[in-house]
Amino acid sequence: MTIIVHHLNNSRSQRILWLLEEMGIDYEIKHYQRTAQGTAPPELLAVHPTGKSPLITDTNNGKNKVVAESGAIVDYLIRHYGQGRFVPANPDRVDDDVFWNHFAEGSLMPTLVMKLVFSMIPGKVPFFVRPIGNAIVNNVNSAFLDPDLKRKSAFVADELTKKCDGGNAWIAGGDKDGNPTAADFQMAFPLEAALSGRVSNLPAPIKTYVDKIHARPAFKRGLEKGGPYSYA
Repeated sequence: MTIIVHHLNNSRSQRILWLLEEMGIDYEIKHYQRTAQGTAPPELLAVHPTGKSPLITDTNNGKNKVVAESGAIVDYLIRHYGQGRFVPANPDRVDDDVFWNHFAEGSLMPTLVMKLVFSMIPGKVPFFVRPIGNAIVNNVNSAFLDPDLKRKSAFVADELTKKCDGGNAWIAGGDKDGNPTAADFQMAFPLEAALSGRVSNLPAPIKTYVDKIHARPAFKRGLEKGGPYSYA
């Protein structure tokens, strides 16, 4: 009996592998590959109606429970299998943990996803109207997406500088043993995506923080088991 991770390459599910490796509990990986269009394969619809990854199936103690959405998965695993770990040691940082957990997917990722989608538009339109497509993309980037990402990145970097030793400490202070908390597992992917080239001139504390994540032995083990991952 174990946890099954329905793992899509180059996706948010890498954060779930990292968490499970930090926990040291048994799990299995069922690998899925993106379609030629870069979307999740239809096989995931057989697991959960969202058809998205990450998904986990918890078969422990006779259960067959499917959990969707990375934030919900992180919360579920920490509550059921964390054994008191991966929650802020300092009660005053619990609110930070909750905030960053939601900021990652509620504020930062939507803009990054829009940036990715708009970057694909010129290649999808006929050649003779491509200049128009490029102009639209450039206008949206300069008027909305780039300023929004710059503002959010500056906010993250400022918090890392003030509260996290310039990115050398966990974003909500870490647990009693110095482990990351839910906020770190959630913030990893959007900051990796930002560093991959979607945001230019990122403040140094963000790279310092992501390097700290990538240096974790558990993160490296998750990479080895998960397969190719473009963001690390």
